Amino acid sequence: MRARPLTLLQDDLVDYDPAMERMTDLVGQRQRDERPDTLWLLSHPSVYTVGRRTPADHLPDPSHGIPVAETGRGGQLTYHGPGQLVGYLVVKLAEDEGIVDYVREVELRLVEALGKLGLPAERRDTPPGSELLTGVWTSGTGRKIISIGMRQSRGVTSHGFALNVDGDLTPWSWAVACGMPDVDMTSLQRELGTASMDEVRKAVAEAFEASA
Repeated sequence: MRARPLTLLQDDLVDYDPAMERMTDLVGQRQRDERPDTLWLLSHPSVYTVGRRTPADHLPDPSHGIPVAETGRGGQLTYHGPGQLVGYLVVKLAEDEGIVDYVREVELRLVEALGKLGLPAERRDTPPGSELLTGVWTSGTGRKIISIGMRQSRGVTSHGFALNVDGDLTPWSWAVACGMPDVDMTSLQRELGTASMDEVRKAVAEAFEASA
């Protein structure tokens, strides 16, 4: 992987819509070269977000009371909630680099972070004709622990990843996550029996060469 130091921004719980407004502003600044490449780490209150290709029958039953927000990223339905670390990546791609190349890099950096936290993990290649296997899975149990959905506009990336740390996994079962009805979503807490959000933030920042 190429060296790519990032500027680190950190927040705790941020509502989804205001976060999107700020991310859009960060992207505009990066497109105008008014700020450096940036990793923004935060969490959201409970919300489902859906990509442009999410089928209606993948959506949750409204009776659960969790809002659904449309988003311009790639990928399908994802759940966000407390106890999950979200990372938004605002990065100017090199001329020889596409968004698929960068998503692969993001997967590998997150595999590295999980390894340092004591959880062996892996990215997966998508078989021809299958739903995209973007994200990170645990090597031992084969469960999905990180969802990734990104896009690029005028050479700058936006959106990013969601890593389940110690939050409630139940809402994942109320919808079809990532376009995969049989996916088993997991968390560091479920896999290791313990998880520290502070330690996860530190490991992720280090894996992305990000500092304040």
